Amino acid sequence: MKTVLIGAVEGSAMALEALCRAGHSPDLVATLPLERSASHSDFADLGPIAERNRIAVERIARSDAPEFLALLRDMVPDLVMIIGWSQLVGPDLLSLPRLGVLGFHPSPLPRMRGRAVIPWQILTSQRQGGATLFWITEGMDDGPIAAQRVFDIDPDTVTARELYDRSVSEMTRMLPGLLDALRDGQRPASPQDEARATICARRRPEDGRIDWSGPAGEIERLVRAVGPPYPGAWTTDAKGETAVILSARLSRREGYFVGLPGQVQEVGESHVTVMCGDGRCLDILEWGGDASLTRHAMLGAG
Repeated sequence: MKTVLIGAVEGSAMALEALCRAGHSPDLVATLPLERSASHSDFADLGPIAERNRIAVERIARSDAPEFLALLRDMVPDLVMIIGWSQLVGPDLLSLPRLGVLGFHPSPLPRMRGRAVIPWQILTSQRQGGATLFWITEGMDDGPIAAQRVFDIDPDTVTARELYDRSVSEMTRMLPGLLDALRDGQRPASPQDEARATICARRRPEDGRIDWSGPAGEIERLVRAVGPPYPGAWTTDAKGETAVILSARLSRREGYFVGLPGQVQEVGESHVTVMCGDGRCLDILEWGGDASLTRHAMLGAG
């Protein structure tokens, strides 16, 4: 069975490693040029893994580029796997492989189709996460399901890193077995239940800006939802300098501090305490950037 893997992120690298370990090394790996690495916050270079396993590598800016499609036509693949690739797949690519184009989505489809589904699962307090391998069509993540695992999550504690890693881990456990089945002549494909479908909108880095007038619990949830491997929640000081908040917790000293929303109340050895709009405080545990987080400084004003 001749296969191609297209991807450019951490999940793509883990899928490639899993395939190689299971004896399903792709015949071709297509990934982004290194100069395009900034287009993904979780970018991973698949080149070294492919080289180590003696797999041909094609670096492409777009999967619909005529020269790449011509390469695939000459190759005549049985299966194309798209794992960790943000570009839409058009009919020219979909029509090429004999078995179809297999995609990965880090949610329990049909719920949470679309973009930024890891952050949205946390922001909307979903209690189930998932990993879905499905047959890509011209719709929005609505193709038949080839394999799926669903797992419970605690939306009040889970971080984007934890949810991302769990979903990718489940995918890497399913993928080799699915290729075994495809090689043996099976093609699992269960239709999605449209009555249960939900669609997630795109999120941009600016959507991670913290509004300190909001409740402390909502801000803490935002920090967990958009943190690593994503760009992170952020704020500015009075001079407009930025701080990226990577980790935070609700302050244990409820009712102790009195101040304005966004005002730094305390600077400790391992945290900075900031007042929020509901009178509760948030302890910032890990951050980066140039903003001044000194006591009484006002955040969000720059």
